[in-house]
Amino acid sequence: MSNHRICAIICTHNREQYLGAAIDSLLVQDFPDYEVIVVDNASFDRTREIVAARPQVKYIYESVLGLSTARNTGAKATNAEIIAYLDDDAVASTGWLSALYQAYETNEKLAIAGGKVTLLWPDGKTPPAWLSDGLSANLGLYNLGDTVVYINQPGLTPRGLNYSIRRKFLAQIGGFDPNLGRIGKSLLSNEELYMTELALQNGWQVAYLPDAIVAHNVAPERMEQSWFLNRGWWQGISECYRDRIAGRTGVKQLVSGGDRLIRGLYKSLKYIGDPALRFDNLVYSYCQIGYLSATIKAMLLPEKSEK
Repeated sequence: MSNHRICAIICTHNREQYLGAAIDSLLVQDFPDYEVIVVDNASFDRTREIVAARPQVKYIYESVLGLSTARNTGAKATNAEIIAYLDDDAVASTGWLSALYQAYETNEKLAIAGGKVTLLWPDGKTPPAWLSDGLSANLGLYNLGDTVVYINQPGLTPRGLNYSIRRKFLAQIGGFDPNLGRIGKSLLSNEELYMTELALQNGWQVAYLPDAIVAHNVAPERMEQSWFLNRGWWQGISECYRDRIAGRTGVKQLVSGGDRLIRGLYKSLKYIGDPALRFDNLVYSYCQIGYLSATIKAMLLPEKSEK
C-alpha cells in the first residue's frame, strides 16, 4: 500500500449512472497528496468498466453486501491517516479534500468531520410541495451555516455522503458496525450517528466544515412519497438496533416508541392543511411503527434478531 496523507473512497452498488461523475470530481481535487479507491460492493452493472477507464483509481471488489462492510474494506486498503468517504451519486467540490485535511491537521482531537451538502434535482424537476426542510435531510441536505460547528448532539452528525474519519479512531472502535448502514435495497442507517456517539464518549471531537462542500444527486424515485415512507420504516429499525446496543432494551422501548407514534399521528392531523408538515409527521409516525415492529421482534425472537 502506498502512503498518502488522505484517501478518498467511494463505496458503490449499481450506480453506473452517477459513478463516473463522482470519481471525476475526486480526480480534480486541489490537494497535492491523496489517493482514490472505489469499492465495488457486489455490483452487476458497468461499475468495473467505469473504474477501469480511470487508471489513476484503485479498484477493489467486495462481495459481502453492505455499506459499512464496504467502508471497512476500503479503509483496510490504505495507509492514509485520514479517510474521506464520498457517495457514488455525489459530486465533490475541488477543495473538498483540502478543507477536510486542514481540519484534522490543526486539531488532533478531531475524529470525524463532514461538510455542507447541497441537492442536485433531476432535469426539469423541482422540490414537491409535500417535501419539508426536515425531510430534505433524508435526501442528504446538510447545512449548519458558514462557520465551523463542533457537534455535541449526535442528531446533527455529518452526512455519510460527505464524511471523513481519522484512522486512529476507526481502529479504536473496531470499524463501522456492519449491522448499521445500507445493505442493498434495505435503507438501514444511523451508522454515522452511532459513530458520533462513540467519538464523544471516548473524548474525541466531531465537526461540521462549511467549506467541505458536496452536491448530492436526487434520484427520480426519491421524489416519490413511497420512498420517504420506506426510508422512515428502515430508520425506525436502525434506531431500534442502536438502542439495543446501547442497552436501552425491552419494555421501555415499547413505551418510548409508542409515545413518539402517538405524537407523530397527532401532529400529522394538527397540520392537515400544510402538505409538507403533514407528510413530515406521517413519515415520522411510520418510522415509529418500524421501530416498534423491530422491538417486538427482538423481544420475541432475541437470538434471531441478533443475526
